Amino acid sequence: MAKKIKDESGNTYVQKKPVYKRVWFWILVVLVLIVGGSALGGNKDNGGKKGAENKAATSSSSKVEKAIDKTSDVSSSDDDDYDYDDTTDNSSDDTTASSSDESVPTEYKSALATAKEYSDQQHMSKSGLYEQLTSDAGEKFSAEAGQYAIDNLKADYNANALATAKDYQEQQNMSPESIREQLTSDAGEKFTPDEANYAIQHLND
Repeated sequence: MAKKIKDESGNTYVQKKPVYKRVWFWILVVLVLIVGGSALGGNKDNGGKKGAENKAATSSSSKVEKAIDKTSDVSSSDDDDYDYDDTTDNSSDDTTASSSDESVPTEYKSALATAKEYSDQQHMSKSGLYEQLTSDAGEKFSAEAGQYAIDNLKADYNANALATAKDYQEQQNMSPESIREQLTSDAGEKFTPDEANYAIQHLND
């Protein structure tokens, strides 16, 4: 209760209590402390949560990076362990060649083999070989088989002309001009003029 006092003039006054002695002041102080403490605690909790979230995010990022590194290592290891086969598959080429050989008639193959023997052993000209293969007095192959043999024979007709010319010179002692005539004659060896010239030029080599 407030205390009443009188001044020198006899006037009565009510003396008020100091603020710090009033109950409501202390209640207010307590409330302020409670609210302030709650606010500080909330900030600490929020800070803790944020820190935890940041740590979790950092940990997750680290795990992802490690997983990526492991995946890269595995892929690199797989690539190193895998032997790439750069060998070209020639099976299709072999099959094509085989099919091509099988499509050639047997007569054609025989004519080619016979032409090679005449060229290697008797050094005949291209025209001479064709005539020998297809004539009734010769091998009697068909014209088609004879032409196939001539077209596919790998022969050096210059060398054949020279070998024949040397045979004429050594065995029959013929002159160069007689040899030239024999080499190019239709009744003789049937070499071309160029092939005969080559033979005569290298006759004494």
